Formats: sequence, structure tokens, C-alpha cells
Amino acid sequence: MAPALRLCALALALLPAAAQDVAGDCHQYTNRSCEECLKNVTCLWCASSKRCMEYPVRRILPPADLCELPSARWGVCWVNFEALIIAMSVVGGTLLIMLGVCCCCCCCKKKSKKPDKDDERAAREREKRRVRQEERRAEMKSRHDEIRRKYGLFKEENPYAKFEN
Repeated sequence: MAPALRLCALALALLPAAAQDVAGDCHQYTNRSCEECLKNVTCLWCASSKRCMEYPVRRILPPADLCELPSARWGVCWVNFEALIIAMSVVGGTLLIMLGVCCCCCCCKKKSKKPDKDDERAAREREKRRVRQEERRAEMKSRHDEIRRKYGLFKEENPYAKFEN
């Protein structure tokens, strides 16, 4: 375990020195091409002055005295910094809106799956009304059947049964 820790400590000690060497390489691409400058990801190309410089990592955007945003290039030569910022803002905003819509849909879906007390009460009342209606219907049918029997209007189940005897 100790050799691995020593190796990590050595790598961490050499990392800032390696970054300074790479950063120092940016200035050598001044007055050359944008493609050569941007091969190194720590470099920033200023198209107006044709300078290659180290990207100011302590700031998010390069300051205007270093290079104007419309002429600043980082990552690729064909997109200026302003267009990159606008495109990333639009994509980020779209993703946030989509995330918000998805969260709202999920919350509404969970809410609709779980019936609340009012829905349960309404279902119980509906069931009670249905049972009462069936009871009334059966009671009315039996009353009508009694009246039919009393006055001889009761229909027999098989009307041809009386001819068989």
C-alpha cells in the first residue's frame, strides 16, 4: 500500500509542473493557425489578434482585455465563444424544462394512482345506490308478478305446456 501512496503523491506533485509546461506551450502557436493552437485543450485562440494564449481557468469567460468574445475560440475553430455560450444556454435551458415537465408528470401520475378519501367515499356511495336499486327492482318485479297472478295475467314459462296434457 505504501508504494501506491508514494506513486500517487509523486503524480500529484508533478501534475502542476506538467500543466505549466503545457500552458507555456500555448504562446508558441501565436501567429500560426487556430487548429494548431486548439490541439492543446488549455489554449485559447484569439482570431482578431491571431494570438494563442492560455485559457484563464480562474474565470469562466475570458476577460475582454485578453480577447473579445466574438473572436475568442476554444475547443473548435469554427464556433466563436458567444455562439458557444448561447448554444450551451439553450441546450441547458431545454434540459431543465424537460426535467421539470418530467417531474410534474411523475408527481401527477403518482397522485392519480392513489385514490383519495373523496374518491373512495364516492365509490362506496355509488355501490350503495346500485345495491338499493337492485333491491327495489326485485321488489317491484315480485309485486308485479303478484298482481299478474291475481288477475290471471301471469305469463307461463312455456305457453305450449297446457296443450301437452
